[in-house]
Amino acid sequence: MNEMQILDTVIVGGGAAGLTAAQVLGRARRAVTVVDTGAPRNAPAEHMHGYLGHDGLNPAELLALGRREAQAYGVRVLAGAATAVRRDGDLVEVTVGGEVLRARTLLVATGLTDVLPDVPGVAERFGRDAIHCPFCHGYEVRDRPLAVLGGDNPAMSVHQALMIPQWSRDLIFFTNGLEIDGADRARIEARGTRIVDGAVAGLVVDGDALRAVRLADGTEIEREAVFVGPRLVPQDELLLQLGAVRGENGFVPVDPMGGVLPGVWAAGNVVNPMAQVIVAAGAGSTAAAAISAHLLERDIAADLDAAALAR
Repeated sequence: MNEMQILDTVIVGGGAAGLTAAQVLGRARRAVTVVDTGAPRNAPAEHMHGYLGHDGLNPAELLALGRREAQAYGVRVLAGAATAVRRDGDLVEVTVGGEVLRARTLLVATGLTDVLPDVPGVAERFGRDAIHCPFCHGYEVRDRPLAVLGGDNPAMSVHQALMIPQWSRDLIFFTNGLEIDGADRARIEARGTRIVDGAVAGLVVDGDALRAVRLADGTEIEREAVFVGPRLVPQDELLLQLGAVRGENGFVPVDPMGGVLPGVWAAGNVVNPMAQVIVAAGAGSTAAAAISAHLLERDIAADLDAAALAR
């Protein structure tokens, strides 16, 4: 690509949000480059659910399909990490390795990082039988001996302990040092869930399957899957570099179309921790429509100026 080329849009992040936006803008005949590290949040998962028409599809396959579809409309997919961003007048400059991309608009769809409980075995089993989203994985472990493991996200842990009985009544909540107030204890126990206090030493795995949760005193309690509540950290460094500020929930706020700053949009988990794949894709489509409208207004203004000069 010519280093001086001015793109219509740079999209940072090649997940569901970013690729959906890229496809919409590519079909609108816009010059688009997607910057992608190739490390999606849901990489550990073998299947995704709740996406109409794609239930059970491997998330990696969805992204491969999305890349091919976007590229068919002229979208460039650039492997690498966007390390810096700055404004240059009305343009945005994004640094990727030794290349600087210049564009009229920017969409950030970089997702978030799941900071898992520091319990041996959780990271190794994450996305298989150490899971976090009951809507994503609950049906697959229905009616089995399950656990909720307290972590750095107390509100999520308590919510999981209240919600998981929809999928299995054989549930134990290992608080793992979390302080659970009396009201929450009463609500959890009313759901038929047993609460086990004290530290968890690790997960016990036999073969390639979770067998038990091991307590600090050596007790092993058989479980076949464990729900964890990660601390959710947005990968929003580019937005912060441009002057965006996180809200009270720890995420950068966006308007209904995904707008963050003039000429800058964001979509997916980077600004919405609860967005499942289908929601992230929808947010990418919404942002793309807003970007298209923004570019159209700028094009019309430029055409009017050119017409005035020609008179």
